Amino acid sequence: MIYHFKEVPIFYDLTGEGPYMLLVHGFLESSTIWSTIVNDLSSSYTLVTLDLPGHGKSGCVAETHSMELMAEVVHSLLNYLKIKSVSLVGHSMGGYVALAFAEKYEQNIERLVLLNSTTTEDSADRKQNRERALKLISVNKRALINMAITHLFVESSRKHYASEIAGLTKEAITFPTEGITAMIRGMKERKDRTRILQNFRRKKYFICGKEDPVVPISTSREIALITDSKLIILQGGHMSWLENKSETVKILRFIE
Repeated sequence: MIYHFKEVPIFYDLTGEGPYMLLVHGFLESSTIWSTIVNDLSSSYTLVTLDLPGHGKSGCVAETHSMELMAEVVHSLLNYLKIKSVSLVGHSMGGYVALAFAEKYEQNIERLVLLNSTTTEDSADRKQNRERALKLISVNKRALINMAITHLFVESSRKHYASEIAGLTKEAITFPTEGITAMIRGMKERKDRTRILQNFRRKKYFICGKEDPVVPISTSREIALITDSKLIILQGGHMSWLENKSETVKILRFIE
């Protein structure tokens, strides 16, 4: 289904029945990643999924897709659907969007789940990596996407997930270059929202992979402790919805 945000098409879908759960994908992903778990959760929740701007079937809305702007897109969609309250789940960059949403619209969130994500801003090194990515994509988009998606998986598991990596890469290559660069800029410029999570008064969860190559387990432990969030550690790396589907489904089904 298509909704328009400032005349830009935003793709979304609704599946299942029960209280609302909004699933927000990460960088170089789309709502299709949730197809692995939607069927298992649809008897417990009405699942709302969307393609963030510049990803999947959604258009670009700005030169920089800031996390605040992405939160506005999400809020606008919920208003359009007349949904007042959701359990909000964000994977990786989707967690950054979820935190920006929580900063402004806490009253619309029943539970907040950060899946393989973090509250911190980019380190100086990570910001430099974003700059290099912006330069690389202009000359070799395929190389950037191949490298970025492959590095989301633990090295020892890449052979096992070769077909999934190929599928994610094939889809991401179809995303407009300007959508990818807009999101890279948005992630690079995002602010630290540890204090936002600390002050968040509803239920909050960190689901993390023990071998996550992107968000170290030590970082997740520290943030969960200082924000008083429930920490759930799973086997695997940065892609828990894929690498540990059954446990992820079980956790999301029974969070309360």
